[in-house]
Amino acid sequence: MKRIIAQCIKEIAQFRRDRLTLALAFLLPFITLLIFGFAIRLESKDIPLIVQDFSHTNLSNSYIERLYATNQFIPKQWSGNNPTTDAIDKGIAKVAVIIPPDFSRDIKAGRNTKIQVLIDATDVNNARVIRGSIQQVTNFFMKDQKLLPKQYLITPKIRLWFNPGRIEALYIVPGVYGVVLWIFPSLLAAIAMVREKEKGTIVQVYASNITATELLLGKGIAYLLIAIIEALIVMILGAIIFQVGLVGNPIILILGTLIFLIDSVCFGLFLGVRSSNQNAAVQGVALVGFITSLLLSGFIYPLNNIPFPISLTTNVIPSRYFIDITRDAFVRGTGFGGVWFDFVMLITLGLFFFNISRKLLSKMQLPS
Repeated sequence: MKRIIAQCIKEIAQFRRDRLTLALAFLLPFITLLIFGFAIRLESKDIPLIVQDFSHTNLSNSYIERLYATNQFIPKQWSGNNPTTDAIDKGIAKVAVIIPPDFSRDIKAGRNTKIQVLIDATDVNNARVIRGSIQQVTNFFMKDQKLLPKQYLITPKIRLWFNPGRIEALYIVPGVYGVVLWIFPSLLAAIAMVREKEKGTIVQVYASNITATELLLGKGIAYLLIAIIEALIVMILGAIIFQVGLVGNPIILILGTLIFLIDSVCFGLFLGVRSSNQNAAVQGVALVGFITSLLLSGFIYPLNNIPFPISLTTNVIPSRYFIDITRDAFVRGTGFGGVWFDFVMLITLGLFFFNISRKLLSKMQLPS
C-alpha cells in the first residue's frame, strides 16, 4: 500500500510541474465543452427559402407569410430566367416554393391545386426537416382558411415528455460530458505511462520489486483524482453556462461518474502500456477514444441507425453507457432502475482494461 501511495504522490508532483499538462487537463475540457455545447445543433433553423409567386393574390401572399412566420425559414431573392432552380444550384437557397398562377382561383372554385417545392437534398436529414415543415405549414394554412373538413375522426393530443421546451442543451450537454470525460483523463494517463518509457525510467520500474498492479494503481489513483476535478469543473460550468440542472438522484450520477472515470483512466493506462512514444499514445486516444465516443456512443446519432456489423462495436464503448446515465440524471430522472445495466457494463469494461494492462506490464518486467 505504501508503494502505491508513493507512486501516486510522485505522479501528482510531476503533473503539477508540467504547465502544458495542466492546460491539457483543465483548459481544453472547458474549451471542448463550449465548442460542442454551442456549435452542435440538431434542429435546423434559418433555412434560406426562395418563393416564386405566379398568383400574386391575397391568398398566395397569406401562404407565403405563413412560411416565414415559422421562424425556420429566411427569405432569399434571386433573379434570372429560372430563379428558383438557379438559387438552389448556386447554393443561395435550400428550398424553393413555386406557386402556380391559378392558385387562388382553383382554391375558391374547390379544385385541387398543386404547389411545387424544390428541396436541396444534399443533407438528407435537413431535407426531411424541410419537407415536414412545408407540410405542416400547408396543413395549418388550409385549416386557417377553412379548407379542411370541420370534423376529424382522429385528433392526436401530443405531449412532449421530459423536455417539453425542446431545449437542445438538455440533450447535447450531458452527451458532451461523456465525450470530454472519456478523452482527457485517458489522454493524461496514457501520456504519463508512456513518458516512463521515453525517459527510460520504466527500466528501473521493471527491475524493481514493485508489481505491475501496484504501478498501475499508483498512476491510476493519481489521474483518477485529477479526472474527478475535471468532472467537477466541466459539470459545474455546464450547469452555469447552459442551465442544465440535475433532475435525477445525485448519488446515481456520482457513482456512475466515478466508475466511468476509472474506466477512462484504465483505458489510458492500457494505451500507455501498448504505445512506445507519446505520439502513438495521443493518436490511439484520438482514433480509438475520441472517434468512437463521438460517433458510436449515441451522443449525436441514434445507435439503431448504425449498420451491422459496426453496430456491434457500440456494445464496448464506455461512453455509450455513461451518456445514458448523464441523460437520465439531467433529463429523464428515472433512477437506478433505468440505468442499472449501464453500471454493469461500465464495471465490466473497467475491469477488462485494467486486467489487460496488468498482464501486458507483467510480461515486460524482469523475473524476480
